Amino acid sequence: MTTPAWETLLVLDGSSRRPRHEQLASAIRAAIRSGRIPTGSALPPSRHLANDLGCSRWVVTQAYAQLIAEGYLEARTGSATRVRWAAAPTRHSRVTPPRQQAAPRIDLAPGLPDLRHFPRRRWAEAVRSVLSTLPHAELGYPPLEGHPRLRETLAAYLRRSRAADVSAHDVWVTTRVTDGVARACRALRSAGVAAIALEDPGWPTVRNAAAAAGLRTVTIPVDEDGLCVSDLARFPEVRAVVVTPAHQFPTGRVLTPDRRAALLAWAREVDGVILEDDYDAEFRYDRSPVATLQGMDPGRVMLLGSLSKTLSPALGIGWLVVPASWTSRIRAASATTPIPPVLDQLAFAHLVETGGYDRHLRAARHRYRARRDALLRALAAALPACEVSGVAAGLHLLLHLPAGTDPIQVAAHARDLGVKVDPLASYQVRVSDSPVLVLGYGNLADTAVEEAVALLARAVHAAGTSR
Repeated sequence: MTTPAWETLLVLDGSSRRPRHEQLASAIRAAIRSGRIPTGSALPPSRHLANDLGCSRWVVTQAYAQLIAEGYLEARTGSATRVRWAAAPTRHSRVTPPRQQAAPRIDLAPGLPDLRHFPRRRWAEAVRSVLSTLPHAELGYPPLEGHPRLRETLAAYLRRSRAADVSAHDVWVTTRVTDGVARACRALRSAGVAAIALEDPGWPTVRNAAAAAGLRTVTIPVDEDGLCVSDLARFPEVRAVVVTPAHQFPTGRVLTPDRRAALLAWAREVDGVILEDDYDAEFRYDRSPVATLQGMDPGRVMLLGSLSKTLSPALGIGWLVVPASWTSRIRAASATTPIPPVLDQLAFAHLVETGGYDRHLRAARHRYRARRDALLRALAAALPACEVSGVAAGLHLLLHLPAGTDPIQVAAHARDLGVKVDPLASYQVRVSDSPVLVLGYGNLADTAVEEAVALLARAVHAAGTSR
């Protein structure tokens, strides 16, 4: 296949005294030499181009003949007229592209689900169903809040699966969690809130979104019981906090009942807002996941979620559940924010309504649990001196290295071996002395578990001998 050049812009000067066929030949020649019409491109038939330019067919055939004679074009019987000329590379024009670092063969960084098991067939069926039934009027611009059908579907899903207290009017469709955080932070800023608290460690992208919205960020440490809620009292200017209570990233801690109660009490006392990132709530392996904070106090909690860790970040679909008192400010904060395409919104709604999403999650939980168990066995055999934590849920765990080991050196050695792995310090504001790695296994192939651990063990030993 070759590139067609039918839509290339050709400008002819109507005031020029040159013959039109010469003007056309000059315009095509310039387009070829500039690269706008690349080598091998098919030019339109003379009749079509003449009609587009409002000139006679003779003008076009003469221009083509001239360029064929010059070697810019070639014509073959029964085939289109194509571009023949190609610029010769010169020593002065050659540009050496920047060296690209090779992608790792094995990716142990957190943040991705198993992309090999994206439900392609079910998604294609959902898209076909939507396209065959969607009224023509709904192919226009989508509502700012998201399509009503998806909002209704999400509200029902969150009520039954996460014990959320939500109606369709409370749901705003976003592109991902950080998009929802950014909207919420802009709304907070417009309400006079100047500072927001975030967990440490935590996702840097969330901190960046809050800072970009104009809020000052304050970090609160996380211990074995989750966010240290009592530390919020040290920052009286803070009236909002972002938490991951179901499965804290990256420590894997669950916010305890006492801390949950204390956090809600704090929000009421300071007239504040809790931004609840429902991170990894779908993937709990030891027991049923805890219900949302939002369901306990829907007037104080904004609930955030997305498909990035359950289906794929490529879909760009998330949600933000908003208390009624914040609706107008969220609307203003969302005025220029893009939302997912209507067809994708409705395809996901169809997937949920027909049970396809629930079936996908059940299969994914089984698959991730088996992979986690295989990873734990391999780590115990290859790195018996290393402890693990945060294994009860989610798609990652923490690997605690022997004392004195530099996790940054381990990550560097692993990268040289073709393995990407992140030190815990990558997610900390206050970097601790504990040598810890974050191992993501969501997108790790089952057949690569043994090799990944073997290479990681080599990296740990290499870092240890280099001390």
